[in-house]
Amino acid sequence: MLVLVAPGQGAQTPGFLTPWLELPGFADRLSAWSEVVGLDLITYGTKADADEIRDTAVAQPLLVAAAMASAEVLGVAPDLLAGHSVGEFATAALAGVLTPEQALSLVRERAQAMAKAAAVTETGMTAVLGGVEEEVLAAIDKHGLTPANVNGAGQIVAGGTLEQLAAFKEDGPARARQIALSVAGAFHTVHMAPAVDHLRVAAEGIAPADPRVKLLSNADGEVVTDGAVLMRRLIDQVSSPVRWDRCMATMADLGVTEMIELLPGGTLTGLAKRALRGVRTVALKTPDDLDAARELTK
Repeated sequence: MLVLVAPGQGAQTPGFLTPWLELPGFADRLSAWSEVVGLDLITYGTKADADEIRDTAVAQPLLVAAAMASAEVLGVAPDLLAGHSVGEFATAALAGVLTPEQALSLVRERAQAMAKAAAVTETGMTAVLGGVEEEVLAAIDKHGLTPANVNGAGQIVAGGTLEQLAAFKEDGPARARQIALSVAGAFHTVHMAPAVDHLRVAAEGIAPADPRVKLLSNADGEVVTDGAVLMRRLIDQVSSPVRWDRCMATMADLGVTEMIELLPGGTLTGLAKRALRGVRTVALKTPDDLDAARELTK
């Protein structure tokens, strides 16, 4: 059983699109989608520096476009789809719930609204690696933080105000390492509530279709079969925790044997190697990875 997964914000690196533009049709596709989002995706994916593509309003459309374009050139039919955070918009399009253009239009609105919400209060996110999960979650709760990403494989990301995060750093869980993340704000927490309202209005004119492929939801890791339900979850996801641990648990329950991570791959296959032992993985980083990914499906 093959699952295609799409990474979320933070997976982008300067110049990651450069080698892909040599593939027939890839640049044309990105140029067309650039018109949809009002950004020059090719320039951002080839010439922009790390700070420029860290900007939420740029990173999110760039990641979704890259994932969809790489899936198109890969050309394999998955048994299951799952996206991490904004990656869910890419997999929603791949499952036929949204058109690529609808997905990108919503992501543009999502990204701009999240950037605006992040500017209201000084917030941030800290990755917590290791420790006992119950103790980590208890420490996060003690300081009024939110477990914004529960990624599995010993990785939880806490989100909240900078003051809360500073206190958490001084009085954190035992045997756990903390890494402050370079992000614009506390995504997937209550601080993003204004962005939820904005996205709900932006989605009013869209009639989602039911998924053509089994599709997992970040909310609880369950398979979603109703397009309208998925749309509500995509909207609510902005201020709700990402439960990637539960997505991987469902993958195991369903008998996933192969995983391909769409461009820019590496993060989710890294988690799978620790949490889904025995599952064969390929991460799409350059076009050289396409043959290995296709071979995985034979």
